[in-house]
Amino acid sequence: MSTDLPEGENTYVFDTESAAEMARLIDLDRMLTKEMGGPLAEQDHPERFRSILDLACGPGGWALDAAFTYPESEVAGVDVSRLMVDYANARALSQHLHNVSFGVMDIRQPLDFADQSFDLINARLLVGVLHREVWPSVLAECKRLLKPGGVLRLTESEGGFSSSPASEAIDVMIAQFLHRAGYGFSSTGRTYGMVPALARLLRNAGFVDIQSKAHAIRFSPFDETYADICASSRVLLQQMRPILISTGMITEEELDKQRQQMEIEMLSDEFSGVMLLMTAWGIKPA
Repeated sequence: MSTDLPEGENTYVFDTESAAEMARLIDLDRMLTKEMGGPLAEQDHPERFRSILDLACGPGGWALDAAFTYPESEVAGVDVSRLMVDYANARALSQHLHNVSFGVMDIRQPLDFADQSFDLINARLLVGVLHREVWPSVLAECKRLLKPGGVLRLTESEGGFSSSPASEAIDVMIAQFLHRAGYGFSSTGRTYGMVPALARLLRNAGFVDIQSKAHAIRFSPFDETYADICASSRVLLQQMRPILISTGMITEEELDKQRQQMEIEMLSDEFSGVMLLMTAWGIKPA
């Protein structure tokens, strides 16, 4: 697998070579896959997918889980970050997983794979990776890479909804930034707009038999997911901090007050939240 990164500006919202971002994604990947029931829980007979590609794989959590769960399958992961790809390959080696490999590629460019190479392509949480106008070309590339009858599987989130007013205010501000910066498909910037767009994107790309499954992940101080989601939220906000301030959406003092209030509210026994996701998939016509 090629490890040469094609030319072009990286559009991922965060620093792709950040150790903090990698750590956040490692924990988030593990939690999401577990809460969603496994790497391909909603698919009938997932063992039939003998060649699998994971787009924007980050530190490789989903691809490694898929390789472990389906040892007869060959799994490939690609990401723009050399740091994360090196980490993913090291994890595969340490776990003695010989059916998975990772390479550095920009998913906005034609990928270094032959036509009809894969039975299934997976992509998760690309809202902060791809500008909205790039989605059609990325899905067209997925269609090229899939075998006839192959499956494209997309999972996106609308973020978290909680009983914390400060957290809600911060989430809306992040959604507004993404909207203004060209990410997501919201008409107003109040949400990411990804969940309602998935089926349309797949249909417009020529996929058929489109299906979907929703996931609601609870997080309160009494839920197993609480620590992971709260930690991810803190790191996310820390990385968004200079962006939100530099764009004039909020002052440094106001953001610090909101963050402190969010921490207080999230530590309350009365705090509760839900993270909403949608997985949608379609089939490349035979």
